[in-house]
Amino acid sequence: MCGIVAAVAAQNIVPVLIEGLRKLEYRGYDSAGLALVNPGLQRIRALGRVSELAARAEGASAFIGVAHTRWATHGAPSERNAHPHVSGDLAIVHNGIIENFAEIKADLERRGYAFHSDTDTEVVAHLLRETLKETPDLLEALRLACNHLTGAYALAVVREGESRIVVARQGAPLLLGVGEKGHYAASDASALLQVTRDMVYLEDGDLAEISSAGWRVISSRGEPATRAISESSLSADAVELGAYRHYMQKEIFEQPEALGNTLEMLGGATRLSPNIFGSDAPERFAEIRSVLILACGTSYHAGLVARYWIEELARIPCTVEIASEYRYRVTVPDPSALVVTISQSGETADTLAAVKYAKAQGMEHTLTICNSPESALVRESALRFLTRAGPEIGVASTKAFTTQLTALAMLALALAQCSGKLDPEKEQRHLDALRHLPLAVHKVLALEPEIKVWAERFAGKDHALFLGRGHHYPVALEGALKLKEISYIHAEAYPAGELKHGPLALVDRDMPVIAVAPNDMLLEKLKSNLQEVRARGGELYVFADADSSVTESDGIHVLRLPEHYGLLSPVLHSVPLQLLAYHVALVKGTDVDKPRNLAKSVTVE
Repeated sequence: MCGIVAAVAAQNIVPVLIEGLRKLEYRGYDSAGLALVNPGLQRIRALGRVSELAARAEGASAFIGVAHTRWATHGAPSERNAHPHVSGDLAIVHNGIIENFAEIKADLERRGYAFHSDTDTEVVAHLLRETLKETPDLLEALRLACNHLTGAYALAVVREGESRIVVARQGAPLLLGVGEKGHYAASDASALLQVTRDMVYLEDGDLAEISSAGWRVISSRGEPATRAISESSLSADAVELGAYRHYMQKEIFEQPEALGNTLEMLGGATRLSPNIFGSDAPERFAEIRSVLILACGTSYHAGLVARYWIEELARIPCTVEIASEYRYRVTVPDPSALVVTISQSGETADTLAAVKYAKAQGMEHTLTICNSPESALVRESALRFLTRAGPEIGVASTKAFTTQLTALAMLALALAQCSGKLDPEKEQRHLDALRHLPLAVHKVLALEPEIKVWAERFAGKDHALFLGRGHHYPVALEGALKLKEISYIHAEAYPAGELKHGPLALVDRDMPVIAVAPNDMLLEKLKSNLQEVRARGGELYVFADADSSVTESDGIHVLRLPEHYGLLSPVLHSVPLQLLAYHVALVKGTDVDKPRNLAKSVTVE
C-alpha cells in the first residue's frame, strides 16, 4: 500500500515522478504529492488521483525529487495528510506504519515541534530533523532516526542544499534503479521501467543514497553493504493497458497465457519433478508429515482449495490459516510440517510476519508460492515457486489467483509423489490435465456475452449469496469477494449444505443466489440445496458443466462451462465468477481497477 518514486538525474525528473506514480497508483489513490529541490524545497500535493497532482505540477521542473501516492492509514484522505511531509528544510515520503509514533510524537511536542497532519509520517520528518542536530550527514541521521522506529517503513528523503536522496527500508518494499542519466528509487520496478531495467533490491535494514553520479548502500549498523544489480524481467508493455478498458479485464483475458507460462517448466515430462520447488525439495518433502498454509484474502481462498487437493492426493493433513490471525494465537508447532505461504506481491505484511513466527517456533520447512521473484517472502523461504503471472495491476486479483491454484495443484502432486501415494499412470493423467488448462480457460472466456446478460440483472441488487460444495466452496468465497470488492454489492458465500443452518433465512426474490455446480460426486446433494432456495422464491444463477444434469427452468438460470475438469475444476469455475463481478461493476459504474477503500499490495498490518 502506498507508492514511492524518487529520482536524481541530469534532466527534469518531474515527468519521471508523475509517470512513476501512475504506474504505482494501484498501491493507493487517496492523495498524491511530490517534493522538489529547485534549489529550495517545493512541495505540490493533491487530494485524489495522480491526474490531479499532474495538473498542479504542470510546468514544474527539478533535477531532484520524491513523490508519493497514498492509501490512508493514519488520518483521513486529505491534502493536509498527503505526502510528502516537511520539517524545516527536508521533506519525506513513507510507506508502512510506525507503530510507536504516538510516544515519539509526544516527545517531539515537548521539544517544541508542531504537527500539521494526522499521520505517523510527519513524526519521522520531525525526528529526522531533530537527529540532524547530532550529525550533519543526512544518511547517518536517517540511520540513527530509524533506530527509534518500530514498525514497517520505506522512506525517501530530500533536503535543501543536498544533491542526493537518502532512503531506508524495513518491512516495506523499496528498490533502486540504476540508469545512464540518473538514479532512482521506487516501491516497485514497474515505476522505473520508463528509465531503466537495472534494479537493486534492498533488504530489510538497508539504507542507501542516490545521486546523479552513483549509489551506495549501508546496513543498519552503518557498514557498507553489497547489493547486486539485477535486470528486471518486466517489460514496459506488460504494465500498459493496451486495447482493454480496464486492467482487470486485461488480466482476466491474460489467464491462458499466464497459466501457460506457469506450467512451462513441466515441458513434456511424464513425471513431475519436485525440484521445481527448489533443489532440496525432494529431501524436505520426504520429511513432511503435515502442511500448514498461511495466506490472506484471495491467496487464502487458493489455500483452501489446496487443502482438498493435498489431503486427497498426498494423504497428508493440511491446515489453512489466515495469516493475520495465525501469529496472535497460541499454536502447537510441528517441526515436520511444510509451511506454505501464498502471496501475489511477496510483500504482504501479515503473511511475511506469519512465516517468521512459524520459523521462530522451529518450523523450518518453508515454501512460498509467489509472483514476484525478488520479494521479501521469496527471500524468507527455504523453497519457492514463482507463478509467472506477470504484473497484476487491478486491485481485484484474477490471474494471480488461477496461477496460484495451478502451482498448488503441482505441489499436491509433488507431495503425493514423494510420499509414494501417486502411481505413474494417475500422475500422467493429472499432468495432461494441467497442460490442457490454458486451452480450457480460453474456452471459458468465450462465455463472456452470456455473463454480460446476467450482469444486467445483478446491477440493481444490494445483496448476493454464493454457494459451493467441496473444493468449490472456496471458489464461491472467491466469487463473493470479487463481487463485493468492485461492485460494492454485499455478497456472502456458504457451503451449500449449510443453507438450512441459517443463510436460508436471507433468501427471497431480491437476493440472487449464485451456485458453482460442477458435475462431481456432490452434484446431487447440491441440486437438493438449490431446490431449497427455489422453494423460498430465490432466483438461481448456476455455473454448471457441459455434462451436468442441472436444467434451466423458471427462476433457475444455467450457464454451462465447455467441459468438466475434475480435480482442476476450481480453476475453470473461478473465471466466469471473475467475469460476472467485472461486468456487474461496469453496469453499476464503479471504478473497477481502483475500488474505494482498497489498494493492491497490502504491506501494512
